[in-house]
Amino acid sequence: MHHYPEHLIMGVAALAATLLITGVTVNTLVRRKLRLSFFLFGAYVLFNLVVWQRPDLPGAEGDLAALERLVFAAAAINLLVYLFINPLRDNRVPDAFPSILQDAIVIGILVVVATFVFQDKLLTTSAVGAVVVGFALQDTLGNAFAGLGIQSEKPFRVGHWIRVGDFEGRVTEVTWRATKMRTKTGNHVVVPNNIIAKEAITNYSEPAVPTRVEIEVGASYLSTPADVKAGILEAMQQVGRVLASPPPDALLHAFDGSAITYRARFWIADYEIDDEVKDEVRTAIYYAFGRRGIEIPWPIEVGYERDWPEPDAATKQARREQVLSTVDLFARLSDEQRREVAASSAIHVYGDGEAIVRQGAAGQSMFIVVSGAAVVVIEPERREVAVIPSGGYFGEMSLLTGDPRSATVLARGDTSVLELDVEVFRKLGAADPAAVEQIGVAAITRRAELNQIRDATQSAVVADVPSTFIGRMKRFLGLR
Repeated sequence: MHHYPEHLIMGVAALAATLLITGVTVNTLVRRKLRLSFFLFGAYVLFNLVVWQRPDLPGAEGDLAALERLVFAAAAINLLVYLFINPLRDNRVPDAFPSILQDAIVIGILVVVATFVFQDKLLTTSAVGAVVVGFALQDTLGNAFAGLGIQSEKPFRVGHWIRVGDFEGRVTEVTWRATKMRTKTGNHVVVPNNIIAKEAITNYSEPAVPTRVEIEVGASYLSTPADVKAGILEAMQQVGRVLASPPPDALLHAFDGSAITYRARFWIADYEIDDEVKDEVRTAIYYAFGRRGIEIPWPIEVGYERDWPEPDAATKQARREQVLSTVDLFARLSDEQRREVAASSAIHVYGDGEAIVRQGAAGQSMFIVVSGAAVVVIEPERREVAVIPSGGYFGEMSLLTGDPRSATVLARGDTSVLELDVEVFRKLGAADPAAVEQIGVAAITRRAELNQIRDATQSAVVADVPSTFIGRMKRFLGLR
């Protein structure tokens, strides 16, 4: 008789060991995979119980005996592979041995054992059956082997953003049969592994996480490439999600029918947000071009017969004079002096969140808020300390003394500002030093008031004595 009570004892011991390991481990993969070993050991024990009680059972010494040995071997191989590869006290799967590769190891060892250890007619029957099953499941097996190749070569991992053929998304799972991805629209796409194996794979998350994206924008032939590129770079620097390193750049791409096309290239930390960042960059370019007087041409195929009224020079001048008349800093100027200052100024428009000035930057101009509002922010903690409404002004200290900007000022909503350059004040001072000196006194008085609201922990600007400040101002403006 082939089946002895020792086999029954060995099966019960293996069954108990499997149950013990399942109860001890916290690894969900091990617990799930050991269910197969538990089931097979249970079948082995049940078979030996039956044969022990019925030794005359037909086939007990032939096919059933070979099947019994193969079942025990499969249960033991499955137990040992998952026991030695995976950590029992940590709920994770080793990067070098993903679950699909562990399954392949179990199957490979079992095939070797069945071929070289159990050499009997069960092997012949299994070989014939394997050929039949192989033809019937060729697509499934193709997906399985493709999945094994993906896990071995690792062209991508779970969490990577990839493009395969017409499919693009973040990888959420790789199984024997398919790779699952979540698209930007929130859809769940399941792509069979044999399709992935045939397609070119673009991995946006490797070898480095930052991804370069680009947009195109047209500019008028009347604007110089240097000015347009500077405007594009200025716009990209306004967008917080555009990485500073690697640095963005702007290229002249083509001379097209109605415009010169430029290509703005920049890097982002996550490819999933490329559409949002492209929107922010395009918006910033629109405002930057507007401030620089760069036209984005209309398509030449469209004819417009409607008259587009443009304010004439006198209207623009009158508007700038009106803005200056509302600012207390210039209240002491005569109408003629105010007219001269207005003639040398310009109105610029900034989009929501754009930096009008940045803390620490050199500056020789001041700004008056024409419409919208400006937010004063202290770097690097980005603490908001003041909101400048329409009619307010900032930057006068840089204008009068050339000091670096003491804070960052951001636009809140679409904001128009009137910029006054230092040169006009030099001309004004040469003609009427007393008028500029009055502006300086008003500026230092306002600065003293602002310093009182700063926190003690901030590196506030040391207050100037009026006479000292006036001296610095005169030296900077070249006045006597």
